[in-house]
Amino acid sequence: MGRISIFDMDFRKVYDALCAKAMRKGRTAAEVNQIISWLCGWPESYPETIMPGTMTYGDFFRKAPAMNPLRFLIKGSICGVKISEIDDPLMKDIRILDKMIDELAKGKSTDQICRKG
Repeated sequence: MGRISIFDMDFRKVYDALCAKAMRKGRTAAEVNQIISWLCGWPESYPETIMPGTMTYGDFFRKAPAMNPLRFLIKGSICGVKISEIDDPLMKDIRILDKMIDELAKGKSTDQICRKG
């Protein structure tokens, strides 16, 4: 069986993993939702309502109501890859969220993470 693309993964599985990562460091699912809302424009409660198997991770980003134009202020590396060097716009957005959750897990406040410009 071949590897599944991150774009095709079940949103709920990825979301649960992002929340677990944050919660291992004493953060909350509500903080993860606040970051997702800032980044994608979804209502803060929305990610928790998505049932397993109903949306892919790629579609969660593709169907986002309003991707925040300030997301490109998120800099740095994730998994050894600089965000600024990622060409695929969808992958870049996915990695931006990864970076934001990393910052949350490292103790930054959501106000620090969600850039204001």
